[in-house]
Amino acid sequence: MFDVIVCGSLHLDVMVRAPRLPGLDETLAGSAWGQQCGGKGGNQAVMAARIGARTAMIGRVGDDGFGRRLLDHLASQGVDTRSVAVDRTTGSGMSVAIVDTSGDYAAVIVSGANLTIPPESVAADWAELDGAAILVLQNEVPEAVNVAAAREARAAGAKVLLNAAPVRPMDTSLLDLVDILVVNRVEAAMLAGRTVDSEREARATLPVLAAAGRSVLITLGAGGIVGQDAAGQVFAIPGLPVQVVSTHGAGDAFIGSLVARLAAGAALEAAAHAANAAAAAHVSGQNQPCEDRSC
Repeated sequence: MFDVIVCGSLHLDVMVRAPRLPGLDETLAGSAWGQQCGGKGGNQAVMAARIGARTAMIGRVGDDGFGRRLLDHLASQGVDTRSVAVDRTTGSGMSVAIVDTSGDYAAVIVSGANLTIPPESVAADWAELDGAAILVLQNEVPEAVNVAAAREARAAGAKVLLNAAPVRPMDTSLLDLVDILVVNRVEAAMLAGRTVDSEREARATLPVLAAAGRSVLITLGAGGIVGQDAAGQVFAIPGLPVQVVSTHGAGDAFIGSLVARLAAGAALEAAAHAANAAAAAHVSGQNQPCEDRSC
């Protein structure tokens, strides 16, 4: 049995450094490029493993060079890959991200094999891995896959954490299976149908997102975190002042650290404090995956 099972996406990220994001029809000169193994699922699994959680991944890659690199990377970071299937007909997922001089970024993803995970295969994967204390989900695989995985986890007595990113309309059949919902301000606003631009607005949004004892964390970037645990206790954690190198993957660093601490027995607020520090370290250039083939 594992501490954490992540069911989700795997992408090979092409990272481009540029002074700013280009405008419509504009060709802009960049300063460097590189490749990173990513995808929200893969990033979160790697971070959880780095923190010390026994971690496994359920996912899918293509039968191509990208897929082999993604599998090798997970294994090198201590993530069990036996339930990452290889799709012989669809290419691996990938993304292109542009990072500007302030560390902000924009990205386009091509999901590829991530969209071909059969929902009916998840039960066998969960059984093969002998379950985990916590299941982690995101929105870069089909919702039917998330629902199937959440049902297996709930039936086995595991906690289900959903990082609802990227945000999309979700059926209550998934949300009803979620024990911990983690969203940023944009995702919180879209799910709750209200503006979430400040700590005050985030606090007011918590009751909308926390149903039937569900815990909620709303991340506000430099503004910190607002949360509500399963007992209804509300808390706020201030952001940590750091020199930003890149915000790419910061949310995944937060999630991976959070679930590793939760699996080790930490309460939600304590785990969120530790995850906040891990995300701050990540955006300042520490604990980021190394890029290769830089030019």
